Amino acid sequence: MAWRKRPKDAKRIEPTMSGGRGPAPEIAVPGKKKHAKQAKGKGSLPWRFTKWATYWSVVLGLWGFIAVLGIFAWYGSKLPSAATWEVPERPPNVRIVADDGAFILNRGVGGDVLRIEDMSPWLPQAVIAIEDHRYQYHFGFDPIGFTRAMVRNVASGRMREGGSTITQQLAKNLFLKPERTFERKIQELIISFWLEAKFSKSQILELYLNRVYFGAGAWGVDSAARRYFGKSANVVSLQEAAMLAGLLKAPSRYSPATNPDVAKSRAQVVLNAMVREGYVEPDAVREDGTPVITTKYYRSGPEHFAADMIMKRVTALVGEIDKDVTVETTLSPFMMTAAHAEVGQALAKHGKKKGVSQAALVTLSPDGAIRALIGGRNYGESQFNRATDAKRQPGSAFKTFVWQAALERGYIPASIFTDEPVSIGNWSPENYDRRYRGDVRLDDAFAQSLNTIAVKMVRDTGSKAVAQIANRMGIGSKLTHNASIALGTSEVSLLEMTAAYAPYANGGFEAQPYIITKITDADGKVLYSRGKRPKTPVINSGVLGNMNAMLHKVVTQGTGKSARVEGHHVGGKTGTSQNFRDAWFVGHTAHFVTGVWFGNDDNSPTKKLTGGSLPAQVFSAVMGAAHHGLEEKLLPGDGYLLATLPTNLPTPDFRPWQEGEPRPSFIERVMNGGNSDNTVVATVPEPKKRTILDILFGD
Repeated sequence: MAWRKRPKDAKRIEPTMSGGRGPAPEIAVPGKKKHAKQAKGKGSLPWRFTKWATYWSVVLGLWGFIAVLGIFAWYGSKLPSAATWEVPERPPNVRIVADDGAFILNRGVGGDVLRIEDMSPWLPQAVIAIEDHRYQYHFGFDPIGFTRAMVRNVASGRMREGGSTITQQLAKNLFLKPERTFERKIQELIISFWLEAKFSKSQILELYLNRVYFGAGAWGVDSAARRYFGKSANVVSLQEAAMLAGLLKAPSRYSPATNPDVAKSRAQVVLNAMVREGYVEPDAVREDGTPVITTKYYRSGPEHFAADMIMKRVTALVGEIDKDVTVETTLSPFMMTAAHAEVGQALAKHGKKKGVSQAALVTLSPDGAIRALIGGRNYGESQFNRATDAKRQPGSAFKTFVWQAALERGYIPASIFTDEPVSIGNWSPENYDRRYRGDVRLDDAFAQSLNTIAVKMVRDTGSKAVAQIANRMGIGSKLTHNASIALGTSEVSLLEMTAAYAPYANGGFEAQPYIITKITDADGKVLYSRGKRPKTPVINSGVLGNMNAMLHKVVTQGTGKSARVEGHHVGGKTGTSQNFRDAWFVGHTAHFVTGVWFGNDDNSPTKKLTGGSLPAQVFSAVMGAAHHGLEEKLLPGDGYLLATLPTNLPTPDFRPWQEGEPRPSFIERVMNGGNSDNTVVATVPEPKKRTILDILFGD
C-alpha cells in the first residue's frame, strides 16, 4: 500500500475506546479560558445594545440639535433684524392735575419710571421670590425651572404653573403679542437670549418692574402702588410689596380691590417664598401690618368722568399724545369731593324711596371753568357721563329763557298775566297743582313755575325767539320750535344747561365751559395754553338785573326754597319733566353756577321726584361748601337789589348800632349806603298782602 502524505492543515484523528471517530478532548491551555470570556463579553446582548444606543443617541442628538437650530432659524427669520432691535419707548402718560397743582390721576401708563435703587427694596425681592427665584443664575431660559414646572403640570393633569423666566416675560411684554402659540414661544426665547446678552440682570429687572401689568389699568410698579395704596413705589411696605408681586400671576383674580381676601392669601404665599429665599425673617412677616387699599375708590371715583372728558379734549387740542404730558385743569379737589359725597348720600338715603338711581352735577366758575363734575353714581359700575353726554328734558328749568324772552319783548317783573286754562290746538297744559290763581305778577308766576303763563308768553313772543335766546345764552342742542318749548320738552345736557345760566352770574357774558388751562411736556415746554378770551355780551344789564331778581325770588319765595345758601344771594330754577322722569335744579351766585340732575338711565318715571326736592337740596349743600369763607356778593345787573325788595316798605329809620345787638344783614347795609356795619336798620313791619284793587289803584 502506497504511503500518502497528509496535508499540513489536516487534523489528526485520535482513536477512541469505542472505535468511533469524534473530536479530541480539549486540552487546557494557560490563558485560553480568560480569552474566551473576553470574546463572549464583546459579543453579548447588553454590550451590543449599549453600543447601538450610544450610536443612535449621538446621531439623533446631532439631528435634534440641527432641527432645533432650524426651528429657531425659521421663526427667528420672521423677526426683524437683531441689529434693529431696541427696547420700545414706554407708552406716553398723561398726568392730570387740579387748579392748585394737586395730582388728580394718571391716564396712560401712569406713575413714574423708577430706577431699581429708588424702589422699595421689598419689591424686587418679592417679585424674584415668587416669579423666578433662580433669576440670578440662568441665561434667560431656566431649564431646571421649566422641567420642574412641566413635571408638576403633567402630574396634576392641568396647567398649575408656567416655566417662563422674568426675562421671557419682559420679552413678551416688550416685543410680542400675547398669543399662546409655538411660534411666539420660540421668538420669546430668541429675544430673551438677546436681552440677557445686551443688558445686565439689574437692568432687565428694572425694565420689567416699570413695564409689567398689575391690573386696574396700572402698568409699572409705581402706577400700581399709587393705584392700590395711594403712594409711590419707593415707600411701599413689605406686605404691600408682597401683594403687588402676587398680582403678576393673575391681576384680576388677585386684585385687592375686588377680591381682598384672595389677595391677602396670595400675599402670604409671596411672603413665605421671601422667607424661603432668605430675603426676610419669619418674625418680620408676622409683624408687618395690613395695607390700606385705595383702588376701590380710585376705580369708581368721580374724577374718572372728568378724566374721560379731558382726554378727548387733549387730543383735540394737541393731537395724538406721543410723549408724557401734564394737563393743568380747572378742577377743585375740595369741590369734587363735596359734590361726590352729597350726590352719593342723596341717592343712598332717598334713591329707593324716590325711585331714582342716577344723578349728575356740574359746578362752574362764572366764566365757564369747570370746578366740579359728577357724571354718575359710580364710575366703576357705569362709565357713561350723564353730565356731558346725556340729553334729557329740563322741564321748567328751561322757563328761564321763556321769561327772558318776555323781558326782552318789553315786559317787566311786575307785569300782570292771568293764570287760567289755556289751549293751543288739542294741547291744554295744566299747572303742577292743577290750580289757577287768576291775575298774577310775572315774577310770581316764575317763582311758582306756572305752566299756563309760560305757554301764554311763548304764544306772545314766539317759540323761535325763545330758542334763539337759549342758543345765545349757551344751549347748543337742537331745540324744537313749537309751543311745548315753554315747558322744556327739548332735550339738553346738564353741562350746557349749567353754562347757559353762567351769564346771570358773570354780568351778562357768554360762558363757554372749559376744563383745561395748560398742557406741558416733561421738559416744561408749553404745548397749549388757554389764555384770556374776549367777553361776548349775551344779555343787557337791565334785563339781567330783572332776571336775577326773579331767579332770586324762586329761591326765597318759590319752588326752590330748599336751594338757599346761608349768607349768600342765590338765584335758580327748578325743573321737573313729564311724568317725573327728570328732576333738575340749576342756580347760581356771583361766585359759582351749579346744575344738578336726578333720574334713571332707562328714562323710567321716578316716584314724583321734583326739582325742588333732592336736586335743590344737593345744590344747597354743595354750594354751601363751595362758598365757605367767601364774601357775600349781590347778583349782577342794574336794578337787581331794588327789584328784590318789597315795593311798599316805609322809609327805614337808621340809628347807630349798639354793641350787643345783632349785626345788620347785607341788605340792611346796602340800604344804608355802604357795607359798614356801624349802623343798623330799624325794625320794619312786614308788607301787607296786595290785592288786584291795590295794584289797579296804585296802593
